[in-house]
Amino acid sequence: MEESKPIAVTADSVSARIGSGYPDPFDKPCAERAKNPLGDAFGLLDFGVNLVTIPAGTWSSQRHWHSAEDEFIYILQGQPTLVTDAGETVLEPGMCAGFVAGAANGHHLVNSTNDIVIYLEVGSRRDDDDVDYPDIDMQVKDRGYGGEFTHKDGSPYK
Repeated sequence: MEESKPIAVTADSVSARIGSGYPDPFDKPCAERAKNPLGDAFGLLDFGVNLVTIPAGTWSSQRHWHSAEDEFIYILQGQPTLVTDAGETVLEPGMCAGFVAGAANGHHLVNSTNDIVIYLEVGSRRDDDDVDYPDIDMQVKDRGYGGEFTHKDGSPYK
């Protein structure tokens, strides 16, 4: 029998995942990031929704782009700096940004303020998605199929 999913939940009732899973030392700037995987609470398969909290001095992720996954963010609280290939843009509550799959535009959010940043993150859940990290020697191939972080030459991190 399939497990029944709730019709509605409070966002804070969904357990947060803390940190990033990146190999050392790339995990350090994101060590305090918290993601509440809201889409998982409902068993969503086509797209994911995360409520993300980044404390002062924390990054959302390493700067990256996806080969097959669209991404969308909507700022709820705080003023993170969006860093892309085009430069830096300070975002405010009510602002949003989107990133088209396959567009090689590395992006991430940096919380350079003394306040907490909270935002919604929405992305497709493509099994054939590769992730490139343009600023560092890291990539993921076939993320949805259990892809692991490797160096850009394909050799694994130890």
